[in-house]
Amino acid sequence: MASSHSSSPVPHPSSGGNDGMFRKDRDPSSRHPRPIRSLPDVCPKEPMGPSVVVDQHRWTVYNSKVNLPAALNDPRLAKRESDFFTKTWGLEFAETEVMPSFYLPSITKEHFAPYLQETAQRERIHERCKNICPNKDELDAVSSITNHHGNIFMKPDFALDDPATFNAVLPWSHFNSAGGKTSRDVVSSRLLQEKLSHYLDVVEVSIARQISLRSEAFFHAMSSQHELQDRLTQTTRSVAVLRGRTAAIERVMCEGPLRALRQALTRSNCVRLHNKLKLMAAVHQTQPTVQLLLSTSEFVGALELIATTKEVLQQELQGIHSFRHLGSQLCELEKLIDKMMVEDFSMYSRSDLSRSLDEEGQVMEKDRLESLVFGLLRQRKLDFLDIYSDEMILAAKTPICTNKCDCLRLVRLADRMRLMTFPQWFQLLKSVFENFILFLKRIKATLSVVRNVVLEALDSNQKSRLLELERAEAGAQAQAPGTPLSQGEAELAYLTHEGLFISDALNEEQSSAVGQSQLRLDGCGSDSASGTTESSSSREHTFQPGGGASISEDMMPSDLELGRVANNIQELLYTASDVSHDRCVKVLMARAKDGSLERLSSAEFVCLSQAVEGFVRDTEELCCRRSVSLRGALQSQANRFVNRFHEERKTKLSLLLDNERWKQAEVPAEFQDLVNSIADGRITLPERKPQGTEERKPSDYLRIDGQKYAVVGTVLILIRIFLEYCQCVNDIPSIATDMLTRLSDLLKHFNSRSCQLVLGAGALQVVGLKTITTKNLALASRCLQLVVHYIPVIRAHFETKLTPKQYSVLRHFDHITKDYNDHIAEISSKLVAIMDSLFEKVLAKYEVKAPMPSACFRNVCKQMAKMHEALYELLPEEQAQMLFLRINASFKMHLKRQLARLGVHHDGGPQHGLVTVDVAFYTENVQALRTLEKLDLNMAEIWEQKR
Repeated sequence: MASSHSSSPVPHPSSGGNDGMFRKDRDPSSRHPRPIRSLPDVCPKEPMGPSVVVDQHRWTVYNSKVNLPAALNDPRLAKRESDFFTKTWGLEFAETEVMPSFYLPSITKEHFAPYLQETAQRERIHERCKNICPNKDELDAVSSITNHHGNIFMKPDFALDDPATFNAVLPWSHFNSAGGKTSRDVVSSRLLQEKLSHYLDVVEVSIARQISLRSEAFFHAMSSQHELQDRLTQTTRSVAVLRGRTAAIERVMCEGPLRALRQALTRSNCVRLHNKLKLMAAVHQTQPTVQLLLSTSEFVGALELIATTKEVLQQELQGIHSFRHLGSQLCELEKLIDKMMVEDFSMYSRSDLSRSLDEEGQVMEKDRLESLVFGLLRQRKLDFLDIYSDEMILAAKTPICTNKCDCLRLVRLADRMRLMTFPQWFQLLKSVFENFILFLKRIKATLSVVRNVVLEALDSNQKSRLLELERAEAGAQAQAPGTPLSQGEAELAYLTHEGLFISDALNEEQSSAVGQSQLRLDGCGSDSASGTTESSSSREHTFQPGGGASISEDMMPSDLELGRVANNIQELLYTASDVSHDRCVKVLMARAKDGSLERLSSAEFVCLSQAVEGFVRDTEELCCRRSVSLRGALQSQANRFVNRFHEERKTKLSLLLDNERWKQAEVPAEFQDLVNSIADGRITLPERKPQGTEERKPSDYLRIDGQKYAVVGTVLILIRIFLEYCQCVNDIPSIATDMLTRLSDLLKHFNSRSCQLVLGAGALQVVGLKTITTKNLALASRCLQLVVHYIPVIRAHFETKLTPKQYSVLRHFDHITKDYNDHIAEISSKLVAIMDSLFEKVLAKYEVKAPMPSACFRNVCKQMAKMHEALYELLPEEQAQMLFLRINASFKMHLKRQLARLGVHHDGGPQHGLVTVDVAFYTENVQALRTLEKLDLNMAEIWEQKR
């Protein structure tokens, strides 16, 4: 009854009437009034924590089905206080201090005041009932009965098997007299029995009394448990109602006001956006308005409008993506006077870069170029190199089509490239390389002229600055004029060196001058922004490229700016190199789109690699720039070539293995020459000789280092295949690691597939062999030994093509060698196992009786001869001897077991003599086989040693 309440889980909140949930009593007189308390903020600093409203339907710890009080009150546990926790979570669990939860309010005595008020009356009734005493007569009777033997029965060590205790409880000694039983003894015995029955009644009365004394507390505890369970049910109902009301409060009182605030904020943002859009619309009309003002010669108004618009762009409209180009456009409008100069330089760049590469002279109209560059520098149009860069990128497409083939008549050059044969396409590629070299040389010559003009302007700035210093300090100090002069000469000697970064030189040699120039640049920037519409002829300058110069310092760029322009010239040359490589990559990819480059032969791919490497070296020498795009594209194609190369040969090897019947094949003379060349140290494929009248006959064996190898045709092809891998690595050393990985995969494939076909008997289904014979096994073993013989040779060849950092990939050959040797050992074990099963079957029927030699030993010798005949021509002498030694050991083991089973001992008896005759016959037959004459059979081991 109690367990049903104590173990029941807390029910979920529900709106039903009979769901066991708590419903608050509506009658105010039935319950004590309780003050309404606000819920404390259990987590004020964590607004994103668990919510009672949101999480009311989620699983919580209150849904747990574990009856923890029942587990803690388990009477079977001796140490309930700690063992329940420590046996699972460790000894430290019970000792660990538990921090108070941040999500639970602090409970004080005030929270229990309503409960104490409700239970006070019941407690008084309980105390009053305890004070009521039972019947005095009954208590005295019970006490008088129990006090007599209370000191015996209440002892903790009470045991009737103790004689003293037994005699005290049952005094039989009074009835067992020496004279025997009398009528008086019988009566006393009956009295004792009645006395014991009386004691039993006394015990029952005492037990009943104890139960009656404690029954009230027991039933009160049960009723309290029921009442507690009912109050818990009511509490859950109250919590469910509270949660529902809280959700309703949140929905009614929170979501609506928040939505109103959000809409108000949205409206404010929309108003701000509308004002911003109106301002943007006004700014958008700036350019048409400026053009209208310029058409009416209202330059002041146009400049003021431009200045106002720029201010708006920098303040109210700062960061607007749609106006990201408007500032530069306004600057262009301010520099309208320089437009003709910019257009002229653009036309010059276009004409110079697009003219035919066959024309003589690398620089077109050198004087015109020098004047344009100087004019742009004087007007601070320092971005003229960007114009040249754009024209250069557009002109970079021309060298692809400028060749002797009629590619210009095609709609798409890529389609034409894929229709070409490889020699035609390769000739086109070399022509493209040559055109790009001429293109880069022309760009370098033009940029050299621009660099010279920049350096002359820098020299002019420094000389004018030195003259001003000399005039200002004339006569003040004797050594003062000399110091700047020597410093300027040192700077010029450093700056005029081609290829150096001028800004770095200025930072090191003239840091103070750079700071002054930067300040002057800031001052001139505002001047140039407000006065760029003036005519260039109104500003004084007398610079001539070949003579002296006197230039207004206010208009000329600073030394730092000129240094940056010089650096940009060098970067532009780097860009030209990168663009050329990118265009060549497109030519390469156009051909490779349909996989044509993957199907090239090794020789053709080598030619392609050499041409690409030559072009890359020429561009690096010309531009001092190491571009990686073309090399990366070639490496990508090399990887695809390697994949295709490997897949073709792996497929070819798989087809050969699937059609191999594992019979000894004849060795053509060309394969013998091939292995001979490998022995001479030439790990390459020999050149194909023209077919002549002399034809050499094939041989039965492949002779390598004085050994004969009986092989199948697939292994001969395998030797040629791995020589093709080695040849490919010779031609393209950059793919050595990829080739090594692919070759190791090929060798592993041959080993695993041959194991499946021979040891796994897969050839029975694939080729249709009737059975896997010992000759097939021996031939497969010999083929594997041939491959193992060449693995060190291949490893040494690849090691010469790898860098020391790449030597780790050579470990693949060690794994392959181990796999092959394991396979060879498995084949040898298989051959021994064949004879072992034969010996077990034949010797099981062996009987020691005449005639001799017995039929059993004749059969064994016959099978040994067949085995020798199958293996003699295939395996070398040492391997055959080792194999037959293992077979002989198996024979001796089975013969020894049979003799022990038959009870034949080495005792000189008749049976011993018969066995000796059979053994002598066996030994004579085995040693009569070729290459086994000196084989030590040691047949004495067949006899068990007497202990």
